[in-house]
Amino acid sequence: MDKTTKLIVERLGSDAQRFSGKTVLLAGGAGFLGKHFLSVFQKLNESVLDAPCSVISVDNYITGSRYFDDKITHDPNITQVWADVTHPLPIRTDIDFIIHGAGIASPVYYMRYPLETIESAVHGTRNLLELAARNPKLEGFLFFSSSEIYGDPDPRAIPIKETYFGNVSTVGPRACYDESKRLGETLCTIFHEQKNVPTKIVRPFNVFGPGMGHNDRRVIPMFAYQALNARAIPVHGTGQQTRTFCYISDAIYGFLLTLLKGKSGEAYNIGNPENEITMLQLAEMFPRLVDGASFHTVDYPSTYPAGEPNRRCPDISKATEAFGYEFQVSVEDGLARFIDWAKTEPAYLD
Repeated sequence: MDKTTKLIVERLGSDAQRFSGKTVLLAGGAGFLGKHFLSVFQKLNESVLDAPCSVISVDNYITGSRYFDDKITHDPNITQVWADVTHPLPIRTDIDFIIHGAGIASPVYYMRYPLETIESAVHGTRNLLELAARNPKLEGFLFFSSSEIYGDPDPRAIPIKETYFGNVSTVGPRACYDESKRLGETLCTIFHEQKNVPTKIVRPFNVFGPGMGHNDRRVIPMFAYQALNARAIPVHGTGQQTRTFCYISDAIYGFLLTLLKGKSGEAYNIGNPENEITMLQLAEMFPRLVDGASFHTVDYPSTYPAGEPNRRCPDISKATEAFGYEFQVSVEDGLARFIDWAKTEPAYLD
């Protein structure tokens, strides 16, 4: 993560000083994104900020990993707390920024924990918004929504703008995730309008990078795991469904810009719109990056929820115009970096 973290910090530039001497509450600090946030704040404290920021990282570890490297574990500016945001957090100190990244994002896990998925996105969001409302000097509240709130979009709506209302089933197998994220956005909007909470909403599009676990069945780590263990990569269905992939350094940079410079009460797509590819095209990249890699098409497993969107591609012009967000890493470059990391991870090798 060191190179990735360094790149994010460099791109933030002087905007990072907004965190100087401040206190940040990070919900979901043990997740994939949460650990990258912690690394960034630690690096900012080490080499950028005039005064260190304090980070309170909370997680209930339902899907997040309890493992942190020693550097984070023993950092005096990072407090790690077991806590469940579906219950009010007993925090008495003043908070300057809240990042609500707690939730269950993998289809495999939200099929296993549908009620917990709803509770984190609804009750958890409400509790954190109530905490935000009690902090009149709060500078920003970042809610992690999802590109899934758009559902399976009308082809005429792609690339998808934030103004697209979505095509989502309220009773489908993905509804626990999609609909709870949509309601979380509604809560953020109401708290902004009625209680002046400076809420900002991000809708990430398929973020990937070092730190992802292979066992949550998201496509890039799953493909990498199969390829690194000399097994054919399973491409679900016809393989013609498309996605765009955003490398973690571009994503975290975009998320922090949204928190610091986004307009309160607004939602922003964060992703890379220039690499919409089919899953077959993604699989075809692996033989170029992993010796002996191969792939084949398979039926969807019974554990995977039906109703997968056929296409997904963001329009990021709103974020670009509002605060200059740009992506830098192509999917193949990011994939090469991810595979280099995965080769060193025992969990990615049988």
